[in-house]
Amino acid sequence: MGDTVVTILAIILAAVLMFIFPLMSVADRSDDVSQLKVQDATTTFTDNIRATGRITLANYNKFVQEINSTGNTYDVEIEVKILDENPGKKTAQTAYEKIGENVYYSEYTTQIMGDINNASNNNTKYLKEGDIVSVSVKNTNTTISQLLRNFFYRVTGNDSATLGAASGGIVTVNGRN
Repeated sequence: MGDTVVTILAIILAAVLMFIFPLMSVADRSDDVSQLKVQDATTTFTDNIRATGRITLANYNKFVQEINSTGNTYDVEIEVKILDENPGKKTAQTAYEKIGENVYYSEYTTQIMGDINNASNNNTKYLKEGDIVSVSVKNTNTTISQLLRNFFYRVTGNDSATLGAASGGIVTVNGRN
């Protein structure tokens, strides 16, 4: 009787060691690859915006398609801080880098998507030199790695996104040129 219980426990332990932990390892590596792809795509998208001064519908759709190719779904948030020059200044080029002379106001994803879906603007959001753009991405679905981790480690919570990326910077050219 005692040998039977030990044998059953040994079989269960062997099954866990032979199948579950390698599955967790492969799932974690899959998440790592997806993470790298999402970070690279986000950085490329943001650098393109900074270098051209434009957010176009075609580039946005290409970016979303590229990150969705990982097999996950993502929430993309874009924020643009637009340089609002002090109305008392005559030109923007005199000393726009001085602190306190310029003010930024923010536009968020819904406003930006409204601009790039507008055909009268050639489906483009034009930015100017000095604007600040930031893009953040996080997964909205639960990956196999997250499921296994939550099952074995009881790590549950509302913010369980493990795949994510963020990138940002200052626009270096005027988009309307």
